[in-house]
Amino acid sequence: MEVLFYIAAVVTLVATVRVITHVHAVHALLYLVVALIALALIFYLLGAQFAAALEIIIYGGAIMVLFIFVVMLLGPLAVEQEKSWLTPGTWVGPSVLALVLLGEVGYLIAAGDHLPIDVMETRRKGISIVLYGPYIIGVELASMLLLPGLIGAYHLGRRVSKEPR
Repeated sequence: MEVLFYIAAVVTLVATVRVITHVHAVHALLYLVVALIALALIFYLLGAQFAAALEIIIYGGAIMVLFIFVVMLLGPLAVEQEKSWLTPGTWVGPSVLALVLLGEVGYLIAAGDHLPIDVMETRRKGISIVLYGPYIIGVELASMLLLPGLIGAYHLGRRVSKEPR
């Protein structure tokens, strides 16, 4: 299991570096999805299955949809330019990293080395109590920051009309 952790950690680091260093926004978002899935696998390997599921559902799903929406909102010309840059060779890096993660998940399923139910239930309860207990204000404030960020991105990216309103 320790080897799988280190493989997932390397995939996370490589994908995160590619997110930061990549020039094209859509390509960086592809690597971000891979990094989020690898991080979810790390959570799973550490015994936090609930956190892994939340990582994939919330960040890998909902937040990525929001990011892609903002990228598309910032300009149709940018999206067309991204489509022309998005060649089959672009998918090689994220695909290789995703296949490594898929192999790890397949190994975990085949090995059947999971925590007992009572340990998983205790961890789920603890995560729920912390998430909806003392840290609920922090969680809600962090989620409320997404809306002003979206509005700010819209106003920065919109084209100013020359016609009076």
